[in-house]
Amino acid sequence: MTENMTRLDHVVLWVRDPLASADFYDRTVGLEPVRVAEFSKGEVPFPSVRVNDEALLDLMPLTSAERMTMLPGSADSAGHPVNHICLALPRAAFDALGTRLADHAVPVSEVSHGSFGARGDATRSFYFRDPDGNVIEARHYD
Repeated sequence: MTENMTRLDHVVLWVRDPLASADFYDRTVGLEPVRVAEFSKGEVPFPSVRVNDEALLDLMPLTSAERMTMLPGSADSAGHPVNHICLALPRAAFDALGTRLADHAVPVSEVSHGSFGARGDATRSFYFRDPDGNVIEARHYD
Protein backbone atom coordinates (compact mmCIF):
# COMPACT_ATOMS: atom_id res chain seq x y z
CA MET A 1 0.00 0.00 0.00
CA THR A 2 1.10 3.51 -0.59
CA GLU A 3 0.65 6.55 1.64
CA ASN A 4 -1.78 8.15 -0.80
CA MET A 5 -4.16 5.17 -0.75
CA THR A 6 -7.40 5.40 1.21
CA ARG A 7 -7.51 2.89 4.09
CA LEU A 8 -9.65 2.11 7.09
CA ASP A 9 -7.85 3.56 10.15
CA HIS A 10 -10.11 2.66 13.08
CA VAL A 11 -13.60 1.68 14.17
CA VAL A 12 -15.03 3.02 17.44
CA LEU A 13 -17.12 0.61 19.50
CA TRP A 14 -19.28 1.86 22.37
CA VAL A 15 -18.54 -0.34 25.40
CA ARG A 16 -19.74 -0.41 29.01
CA ASP A 17 -16.36 -1.38 30.51
CA PRO A 18 -13.36 -0.54 28.30
CA LEU A 19 -10.92 -2.54 30.45
CA ALA A 20 -13.08 -5.66 30.34
CA SER A 21 -13.52 -5.18 26.59
CA ALA A 22 -9.78 -4.75 26.07
CA ASP A 23 -9.21 -7.93 28.08
CA PHE A 24 -11.77 -9.82 25.95
CA TYR A 25 -10.23 -8.65 22.67
CA ASP A 26 -6.75 -9.47 23.99
CA ARG A 27 -7.29 -12.85 25.66
CA THR A 28 -10.19 -14.22 23.65
CA VAL A 29 -9.86 -12.66 20.20
CA GLY A 30 -6.06 -12.29 20.22
CA LEU A 31 -5.80 -8.57 19.37
CA GLU A 32 -3.00 -6.52 20.93
CA PRO A 33 -4.16 -4.01 23.57
CA VAL A 34 -3.08 -0.38 23.06
CA ARG A 35 -3.10 2.42 25.71
CA VAL A 36 -4.75 0.23 28.36
CA ALA A 37 -2.35 1.28 31.14
CA GLU A 38 -2.75 4.93 30.13
CA PHE A 39 -6.55 4.58 30.21
CA SER A 40 -6.38 2.91 33.63
CA LYS A 41 -4.41 5.91 34.94
CA GLY A 42 -6.89 8.39 33.46
CA GLU A 43 -4.32 9.74 30.99
CA VAL A 44 -6.29 8.93 27.80
CA PRO A 45 -10.06 8.82 27.18
CA PHE A 46 -10.22 5.25 25.82
CA PRO A 47 -8.09 2.17 25.14
CA SER A 48 -7.83 0.40 21.80
CA VAL A 49 -6.89 -2.98 20.37
CA ARG A 50 -4.75 -3.34 17.28
CA VAL A 51 -6.27 -5.22 14.33
CA ASN A 52 -3.08 -4.91 12.25
CA ASP A 53 -0.30 -2.38 11.54
CA GLU A 54 -2.84 0.02 10.04
CA ALA A 55 -6.13 -0.40 11.94
CA LEU A 56 -7.48 -0.20 15.48
CA LEU A 57 -10.72 -0.88 17.31
CA ASP A 58 -11.22 1.98 19.78
CA LEU A 59 -13.13 0.93 22.91
CA MET A 60 -15.06 4.08 23.78
CA PRO A 61 -16.78 4.20 27.18
CA LEU A 62 -20.52 4.59 26.77
CA THR A 63 -20.32 7.23 29.52
CA SER A 64 -18.46 9.47 27.07
CA ALA A 65 -21.50 9.82 24.81
CA GLU A 66 -22.72 13.04 26.38
CA ARG A 67 -19.32 14.68 25.75
CA MET A 68 -19.35 13.92 22.02
CA THR A 69 -19.76 17.49 20.78
CA MET A 70 -17.54 17.55 17.68
CA LEU A 71 -20.57 17.02 15.46
CA PRO A 72 -24.14 17.91 16.43
CA GLY A 73 -26.04 14.74 17.36
CA SER A 74 -22.87 12.64 17.89
CA ALA A 75 -24.01 11.44 21.30
CA ASP A 76 -27.05 9.88 19.63
CA SER A 77 -24.74 7.34 17.97
CA ALA A 78 -24.21 5.59 21.32
CA GLY A 79 -25.97 2.27 20.96
CA HIS A 80 -26.70 2.87 17.28
CA PRO A 81 -26.77 -0.56 15.69
CA VAL A 82 -23.94 -1.59 13.41
CA ASN A 83 -24.53 -4.94 11.77
CA HIS A 84 -21.02 -6.33 12.33
CA ILE A 85 -17.27 -5.88 11.96
CA CYS A 86 -15.30 -8.50 10.03
CA LEU A 87 -11.76 -9.63 10.85
CA ALA A 88 -9.98 -11.44 8.01
CA LEU A 89 -7.39 -13.80 9.46
CA PRO A 90 -4.87 -16.32 8.16
CA ARG A 91 -6.21 -19.90 8.32
CA ALA A 92 -4.18 -20.85 11.44
CA ALA A 93 -5.27 -17.69 13.30
CA PHE A 94 -8.90 -18.36 12.29
CA ASP A 95 -8.70 -21.88 13.72
CA ALA A 96 -6.94 -20.63 16.88
CA LEU A 97 -9.64 -17.98 17.41
CA GLY A 98 -12.35 -20.64 17.18
CA THR A 99 -10.52 -22.63 19.86
CA ARG A 100 -10.08 -19.61 22.16
CA LEU A 101 -13.74 -18.66 21.80
CA ALA A 102 -14.74 -22.22 22.75
CA ASP A 103 -12.29 -22.18 25.68
CA HIS A 104 -13.93 -18.96 26.94
CA ALA A 105 -17.46 -20.33 26.34
CA VAL A 106 -18.26 -17.62 23.77
CA PRO A 107 -21.12 -18.79 21.53
CA VAL A 108 -20.37 -18.78 17.81
CA SER A 109 -22.52 -19.19 14.73
CA GLU A 110 -22.27 -22.07 12.35
CA VAL A 111 -19.36 -21.88 9.92
CA SER A 112 -20.35 -20.64 6.49
CA HIS A 113 -18.48 -20.97 3.21
CA GLY A 114 -18.13 -18.61 0.27
CA SER A 115 -19.28 -15.37 1.93
CA PHE A 116 -18.38 -12.35 -0.16
CA GLY A 117 -15.99 -9.74 1.22
CA ALA A 118 -13.25 -7.27 0.32
CA ARG A 119 -11.02 -9.98 -1.13
CA GLY A 120 -13.68 -12.09 -2.83
CA ASP A 121 -15.33 -15.20 -1.45
CA ALA A 122 -14.09 -16.37 1.96
CA THR A 123 -13.20 -20.00 2.49
CA ARG A 124 -14.86 -20.09 5.95
CA SER A 125 -16.44 -17.59 8.31
CA PHE A 126 -18.36 -17.46 11.59
CA TYR A 127 -19.84 -14.81 13.89
CA PHE A 128 -19.66 -14.13 17.63
CA ARG A 129 -20.48 -11.29 20.04
CA ASP A 130 -18.18 -9.31 22.32
CA PRO A 131 -19.23 -8.61 25.94
CA ASP A 132 -21.18 -5.52 24.80
CA GLY A 133 -23.11 -7.38 22.11
CA ASN A 134 -21.11 -6.06 19.15
CA VAL A 135 -21.16 -8.70 16.42
CA ILE A 136 -17.78 -9.76 15.02
CA GLU A 137 -17.30 -11.92 11.95
CA ALA A 138 -14.09 -13.92 11.60
CA ARG A 139 -13.07 -15.26 8.19
CA HIS A 140 -10.16 -16.52 6.17
CA TYR A 141 -9.61 -16.50 2.44
CA ASP A 142 -6.88 -19.11 1.99
